[in-house]
Amino acid sequence: MHTLVYKLDNNLKWWSMYACLLGFFYFFSSPFYGKTIQPSYSNFSRWYVAWLLVAACYHLPSFQSMGVDIKMNLSLFLTLFLSSVTALILFHITFLGLWYFGLAARLAGKRPEILIILQNSAVLSIACCVFYSHCGNRAPSFARQRSSQFIFDYLKNSKKAWLWGWPTMQEAKEQICTTWLGPVGSANDYPFFSKWVLYGELACNEGCDGTANISPVYSLWATFIGLYIANYVVERSTGWALTHPTSTTDAKEKSPTSNTPMFLDMVPWYSGTSADLFKTAFDLLVSVTLFLGRFDMRTMQAAMAKAQACGKKDDFLYNHLSQREELWFDFMADTGDGGNPTYTVARLLAKPLLNVDMDGKRKFLPRGDLLLIGGDLAYPNPSPYSYENRLFRPFEYALQPPDFYNPAHIAVKKPELPKGVKSLDTYEGPQCFAIPGNHDWLDGLEIFVRYICHKSWLGGWLLPQKKSYFALQLPQGWWVFGLDQALHADIDILQFRYFSELVRKQVKKKDSVIIMTHEPSWLLDWYWDISTGPNVSNLIQDVLKGRCRIRVAGDLHHYFHHSVVNKSSKNGSIEHLLVNGCAGAFLHPTHVFAKFNQFLGSSYEKKAVYPSFEDSQRIALGNILKFRKKNWRFDVIGGIVYFVLAFSSFPQCDLENILQDTNSTGRFQGFFHALWMAISNMMEYSYISLGGTLVLLVIAYFFVPSKISRKRRLFLGLVHVIAHLAAAMILMLLLEIGVEICIRHGLLGTAGYHTLYEWYRSVENEHFPDPTGLKARIQFWSLGLYPACIKYLMSAFDVPEVIAVTRINICKNGMTALPRAYALVYYVGVFFYYWVLSTPVVSLVFGCYLYICINWFNLHFDEAFSSLRISNYKSFTRFHVNKAGNLEVYTIAVDKVPREWVLDPQWEEEQLSKTNIPSYEREYPSTWAPQWPFPDPNYNARVVDHFVIDRL
Repeated sequence: MHTLVYKLDNNLKWWSMYACLLGFFYFFSSPFYGKTIQPSYSNFSRWYVAWLLVAACYHLPSFQSMGVDIKMNLSLFLTLFLSSVTALILFHITFLGLWYFGLAARLAGKRPEILIILQNSAVLSIACCVFYSHCGNRAPSFARQRSSQFIFDYLKNSKKAWLWGWPTMQEAKEQICTTWLGPVGSANDYPFFSKWVLYGELACNEGCDGTANISPVYSLWATFIGLYIANYVVERSTGWALTHPTSTTDAKEKSPTSNTPMFLDMVPWYSGTSADLFKTAFDLLVSVTLFLGRFDMRTMQAAMAKAQACGKKDDFLYNHLSQREELWFDFMADTGDGGNPTYTVARLLAKPLLNVDMDGKRKFLPRGDLLLIGGDLAYPNPSPYSYENRLFRPFEYALQPPDFYNPAHIAVKKPELPKGVKSLDTYEGPQCFAIPGNHDWLDGLEIFVRYICHKSWLGGWLLPQKKSYFALQLPQGWWVFGLDQALHADIDILQFRYFSELVRKQVKKKDSVIIMTHEPSWLLDWYWDISTGPNVSNLIQDVLKGRCRIRVAGDLHHYFHHSVVNKSSKNGSIEHLLVNGCAGAFLHPTHVFAKFNQFLGSSYEKKAVYPSFEDSQRIALGNILKFRKKNWRFDVIGGIVYFVLAFSSFPQCDLENILQDTNSTGRFQGFFHALWMAISNMMEYSYISLGGTLVLLVIAYFFVPSKISRKRRLFLGLVHVIAHLAAAMILMLLLEIGVEICIRHGLLGTAGYHTLYEWYRSVENEHFPDPTGLKARIQFWSLGLYPACIKYLMSAFDVPEVIAVTRINICKNGMTALPRAYALVYYVGVFFYYWVLSTPVVSLVFGCYLYICINWFNLHFDEAFSSLRISNYKSFTRFHVNKAGNLEVYTIAVDKVPREWVLDPQWEEEQLSKTNIPSYEREYPSTWAPQWPFPDPNYNARVVDHFVIDRL
């Protein structure tokens, strides 16, 4: 610290530049800390940032004043790294050749991974660089560099010893550098082969004086390489790996996947690198074009059921539960997004007895015998991968399927009951029925039919269902109609005819019906000011005529309960409207729908909402603070868009008004004048940036929801684009000012394109002697590729110097005088740094836009909350048809979802003690429990809404 303060540069602008540079790089890298969605992408981003940061600090001056010569260390590292990779690759090729000719053990045939070679080379090079930084080149011609000498200067004259007679720190350092890691005195200390290769003593006919000193860095490097080679040869030649085999069982036990559940993260809806999202958009386009009225799976289902019935029971009606005295059943929707929230809800559903908080008291609710899923079973699109990993895996962890379950099995004849169970009437385990949602229809319902209609088990829940829509006859005169609305929020004619005939023939006048749809048309129609689902409305009002007591739906990922104010028997109004899509997907806002009060000619009032309107508005603030942290793969899109907007403004050669004015006010005025001129020139002369701006304006206009008028859409889109354009131009000017300052102070643009390569050659010549001309022969036999590849690779590393040299040429001679290849190199180099500077800003501007729209104008309720990927605030609804025929409704919610899980010891103990019993009979059926100190979600669960619907 003394050295740091003593050597502190008094020039404030350099330290300000350091602060801005490090701040931007930290802001850019902050989302990659901790757990990420795709480690490969995040690791690439970390290395990318490290490369640009080191290359930038390489040219700033103050590090040298602190005793750290970045150029020297970087050149030495590259020299050692390239030499290590070359030496190890040649060694492995030689060793594999010996194995091929039978001169080495058969274990030598196992080829090492190139990544391991690179990793070992990097560690070896760093070790040598650390030694050089602390000890310097301790040959007799000592003191080329002793970077850390300043730190120990004040200890040099100290006579104090450490405890128990240990030497002082300075004496210990001197002993390590001179004795333990001391240099070899001369070439005579090396064996015959090394004398010839390194110093060419045979080539000079024994005329060498033998006093040439070998660099200690080379000595240390050669020692490390020798240790690696010796260890590798001994291990592979003696059969050590054969006598110490890796146990597959031990490896499996040590694998993190065996101690943690393999849950997927929430779907990144704003990802610029997700193939799933592009596939989703393509499938949606195809589905809207093909499946809306042209090819409808529901029509085929109806035709197949009619052909196969032949007077027998159809595949749509299930009445095996109607003979029970009472029934508990659950409703959930919009599951299969993040693994943590989906498993949390599934675990609560699987509890044999759920202990929840209800108005400050404990309430025990038994597990439902029936599970109803209201659509959108997996995100972002229906695929085998999403269904298996986002839906089936969490449910199988929550309630295990039977022992005879085979994931690849296709159910030809349903229901496939366990052995000893003759019919559904006598089956005592939980069952599941599901309707498809809009996401399930993106492929025309193919995956839904394959995994729901042609599978027998969803975890421990039996799947008797054969078609995408169904009717369930429940006890005490209650029915459930599960409707398939496809992609146009309505049922088809054949489906309407089926339910109409069912009502006419089997539903009694005093029966009550629960209508289950995917979309809550009462909220969405009110929000968009449209009218959808005429067939569903006709079925409720004209066919059921007041017997539809409650309508439940998902699609909106929150909970809403509305109750009719004055029920009219004339229009067949529904008593209760219930939306609950909180079973695993991201959260939707509630405050956007706060003013809803009319549906099908009846007035409604809000009875319960979850989360509250205040919490919903507060959560929306996360778009400003957390948009990029939640959506860091949006960088791919945002960085490219900003570079297109600012492309024509590079370079800015006239910055005199900003840099020469000593007054802060004058500098700000010069900055904004330059900003205005850059935007004006872009509008007047540019084709690429102007075209990009116009395209962005069109996209921004259509991005605004059509809920408002065209003028307001145009205004919001224009303001949105102006904010992005201004931010892009400001970042362009900041980058240009930074480069210009470094050029004026001689830190950039002075050494040419290959300044780093020159340092590399000087370090290589100093530490790696070549008296026999081996490098010249390699250059000759490789046709010049040997130095050329290294030369241009290092130029690619030193991006700031390339930018500065090309920028000077452009400002001096004009863009037309520059060859296209050099112009391309310049814009690529500028893009590397501009992308890092722009990506946090574009996310900030876009997040502010979403926040303003959702909280001020009630727009973008889907876009503004899908960006946050909130896994908390999950709920499901549990119904109870009691013996009196009344329907009790409980909505159970969990505010906070666990993110870390451990194997439940009670589950493990029960697995050993109670064998050969189905999972639904176990007291602890779920595999994973929340990791301490997070409390069990069973004790966090609470009832957020409770009401009773009396029997007619």
